[in-house]
Amino acid sequence: MQIIDAHHHLWDLETNDYPWNRPEDHDRGWGDLSTLKQTFLPRHLRAEAETAGLTLLKSVHVQANWDPADPVGETRWLDSIAQDPASDGVPQAIVAYADLSADSAARVLAEHARFSGVRGIRQVLNRHSDPKLNRAPRDYLGDPDWRRGFARLADHGFSFDAQIYHQQASALSALARAHPETTVILDHALMPAERDPANLAGWRDAVSRLSDCPNTVIKISGFGMVDNRWTTESIRPFVEHCLDAFGPGRAMLGSNFPVDRLMASYEKIWGAFETLTAHLPTEDRHALFVGTAERVYRI
Repeated sequence: MQIIDAHHHLWDLETNDYPWNRPEDHDRGWGDLSTLKQTFLPRHLRAEAETAGLTLLKSVHVQANWDPADPVGETRWLDSIAQDPASDGVPQAIVAYADLSADSAARVLAEHARFSGVRGIRQVLNRHSDPKLNRAPRDYLGDPDWRRGFARLADHGFSFDAQIYHQQASALSALARAHPETTVILDHALMPAERDPANLAGWRDAVSRLSDCPNTVIKISGFGMVDNRWTTESIRPFVEHCLDAFGPGRAMLGSNFPVDRLMASYEKIWGAFETLTAHLPTEDRHALFVGTAERVYRI
């Protein structure tokens, strides 16, 4: 089966600085992190795909929480990696990091734009009343400075990868509608972290509401981050609702490796996607596994 992995990370822990690799980084409930704290390069991603019997056509690296004091450093490193013949072009697209609330946002975006592989920006936005679920230090969606930074994405034709919880959907929907020229990609199926009836209903409503914004796309990925013991059947309702709301032409698939390697093999992840989409027409499956990512990330 041919795939584009629309969401993965690369890192070299021997030569680069990642704050999450320091001993003081907090516990996210992912268990033993030893397999996470290993260098992961294009050859490792290709080996995972080959072991799973997959043909990795192209891939999208999403910012991996590199040292925030040097946000363009990650892009510079990735550009050198992609140009190495041994990488065979991986990654074909880079979703870089910028603090859109900072005074330096315009400069940082312009520096990212110098690299041909950069297609968009991600700044993690997750905020929650439960401190254990917070992934962002503050509410960026409610910050006028951050929203002004977001408006600058269009200057470079950048998309934005949005990682939020369903409780933030109204704010993100308003932002997407205010900037129809910017594609907003919803990471990790909108992260259904809470499974009680009220929160499941809130998640379904949020996915549907965001799908009404024509410039949004959803990325089906990252289930291990919210359920360490997920199965094909346990994620079925989430995958099906995402597809019902967005359709295959506005949905794509990603492994979130090597983060999700803590919870599942590459073969398990893509095998689940294959099983859950087996009933779809060939053209719809092609869109999910290849076409949407190819179009949205222009690769």
